[in-house]
Amino acid sequence: MAVTRAALLSVDQHAATVAGLLAPTPAERRPLVECFGLALAGELAARVALPSFDNSAMDGYAVRSAEVASASAERPVELPVAEDIPAGRTDVPPLAPGTAHRIMTGAPLPVGADAVVQVELTDAGTSAVRLFAAARPGQNVRYAGEDVTAGSVVLPAGATLDAGQIGVAAAAGHGTLAVHRPPRVLVLSTGSELVSPSAGVELAPGQIYESNGPMLAAAVRAAGAEPELAHFVSDDVDAFHAALAPRAAAVDLVLTSGGVSAGAYEVVKDALAAHGVSFVKVAMNPGMPQGAGRFKGTPVVTLPGNPVSALVSFEVFVRPALRAAAGHAVVHRPRVIARLTEAADSPPEKRQFRRGRLDPDGTVSLVGGSGSHLLGSLAASNCLVELAEGISHVDAGTPVPVLVLAP
Repeated sequence: MAVTRAALLSVDQHAATVAGLLAPTPAERRPLVECFGLALAGELAARVALPSFDNSAMDGYAVRSAEVASASAERPVELPVAEDIPAGRTDVPPLAPGTAHRIMTGAPLPVGADAVVQVELTDAGTSAVRLFAAARPGQNVRYAGEDVTAGSVVLPAGATLDAGQIGVAAAAGHGTLAVHRPPRVLVLSTGSELVSPSAGVELAPGQIYESNGPMLAAAVRAAGAEPELAHFVSDDVDAFHAALAPRAAAVDLVLTSGGVSAGAYEVVKDALAAHGVSFVKVAMNPGMPQGAGRFKGTPVVTLPGNPVSALVSFEVFVRPALRAAAGHAVVHRPRVIARLTEAADSPPEKRQFRRGRLDPDGTVSLVGGSGSHLLGSLAASNCLVELAEGISHVDAGTPVPVLVLAP
């Protein structure tokens, strides 16, 4: 019997169901070096101003600008060098009128100086220096607080911590940060036809190398969560429960692939339908069969077994939910509009996600067909082209929404 449109959930409905399963992970304090990629649990204020003192932006000579206003290559101004000020010096004497201090980048600007003449515009003298250029007030000076004032917010809650943000946190006086713990995800694939892709293991007729587990574990890690990859199980309910039951309570999400369709030997459906997991059909292509719920209190999301369906479903439903649970302010992939380089057909009752290649000129080309088994074309893609419900055909040159997966 054909599935009617009324029997299909919308993509947005199922996304809301999955998002509602995952609660925010708790905050914990970690050293800066362990915070990369995590989400800040609360806004971060600077303990000190940045810069925290007036300092030199160049190697050169600290001067009173009025005293060198006439300096030029033809008529240099010569001043005695009274002090050396390396970076880190804390006992910096004031600059007396009619003198210069040799100063290094980052060193404190002496009281009385209002400019720095870079060393390349001098004769680099050590007891006396000849200056071949004038200096305006403030030239080559970094003023205290010009970047960040003490007490101001340098990072908002939910910021995903990258190298630059960790750098500003350290500069602002923080050695540890309160971050959300990454969600822990158990990844479990099913299928009697699966064989481990180990060296020397040959396939018998009807067997395939198991790819969903490593693929989804990698996707989980890229989303900022911590995967635990369980060995795949055969299409046997007892084997599935044996693999799941000891681990489920220790994770924030159980993520399965395979065993959710309408045919026989659908082990995930058979094992979980009576334990609080609902199995539905979603109006999307690929990835129509889906499931979500709880197993003994632990959130469970069940994905289809075809590799493309599994990864597209992860991107659409699971990744945003994981990012939100981990406290990230930005949970969705970037979406852009690009011009399609070729015509495409789509089932009008479903939202179709086609593999694509987004180019810098603002065009996107389709990679491979729409089949959910075409993993090679997925590996060659950097985006998903999204064709909305109600669309049966788009012409070449049509602007279409694109979900950006990679640079």
